[in-house]
Amino acid sequence: MSPAILVEPDAEQKLAILGAEAGDEVSDQRVDSAREPGSAESCDRIYEAKRERGQPARLLKVLQTNSCRFACKYCFTSCLIRRKRTTFKPDELATTFVSLHRAQRVDGLFLSSGIVPDANTTMEKMLATVERLRIRDNYRGYIHLKLIPGASFEYIERAVELADRVSLNLEAPNQTRLSELAPEKEFETSMWGRLAWAAELIRRARAEGRTAARSITTQFVVGAAGESDRELLETVHRARREVAVWRAYFSAFHPIARSPLAGQPAEDPVRVLRLYQSDFLLRDYGFSFSDLPFDEHGLLPRHITPKQAWAERHLQEPIEVNRAPRGNLLKIPGIGPRSADRIIKARREARLRDLSQLQALGVTTRWASPYILLDGHRIPQQLGLWS
Repeated sequence: MSPAILVEPDAEQKLAILGAEAGDEVSDQRVDSAREPGSAESCDRIYEAKRERGQPARLLKVLQTNSCRFACKYCFTSCLIRRKRTTFKPDELATTFVSLHRAQRVDGLFLSSGIVPDANTTMEKMLATVERLRIRDNYRGYIHLKLIPGASFEYIERAVELADRVSLNLEAPNQTRLSELAPEKEFETSMWGRLAWAAELIRRARAEGRTAARSITTQFVVGAAGESDRELLETVHRARREVAVWRAYFSAFHPIARSPLAGQPAEDPVRVLRLYQSDFLLRDYGFSFSDLPFDEHGLLPRHITPKQAWAERHLQEPIEVNRAPRGNLLKIPGIGPRSADRIIKARREARLRDLSQLQALGVTTRWASPYILLDGHRIPQQLGLWS
């Protein structure tokens, strides 16, 4: 019998595999754009991302490799799962990206990776890819680069120098929960510590007027390890204070065939929505952590938003929209930062007396009306059929 001949996938085949598996990140929305049959783009993963100032960017989201030494129970790249494994060489991936960029198919790169054989070797390959883009190809566009848990300081430093955004997925809120998901990973030093290094390097570069990544993000798996909403949001709150995390992303757990958690039910996506809403209250609405409406189990309500739950408990007296300061307006359900600013601008010119005026300013009036006064008058509430 003749020996088997192993054929390495070409760049297009690698992009199909490594682009698809990178899609498990939830920081962006997929763009279903037209693709030319047979082109590299016909098998890649292009996502719509938001930069810090809200500008959209079409990102090629891809793994350097889907091989991994870790046996994480929730992850596609886990060494526990039998699957096709492949790796992009740095030159190969850089060339593939440049061809897509020159064809105006993508605006930026989101590069992550499985970890094999170790953290430093993995980061070295990722950094080699990015260095080729920045130095050889003179690419100055957007790059989001994942940091690898346990990587040495010099690799984190170089990543901060080269990328526009860096991130490291904490996956769980603490070591106890992480041990349930990824028994080989260590939370405080190899993961949180690397985020702290990145934050300090960015702070130092800004103080010295040097170029550095503009932001840090992280991600959590929700519903796989029995964690509460309080645990997750406490860690996000800490991350914002201590390591300047710009945004946290929440990924609802979904079971993967042949994984150790294959029989566990998928998490309710409404739970993820409530976590995002609560995080935005802390980040953009002036709420304190103690304002969040956790129950005795540390969970948020599912049937209403966290802001509505807070208002039901605390807004016993309606707020006069024509006089309330911005901070008070932001406590009203249905009023966000933009609509609050529009209200303040509009009431300088004329009294607000009608819900239609608020609706035109972007207020969700069906949520706001129970909690407001308009020119001293309460809004009549329509009673439900069985009230």
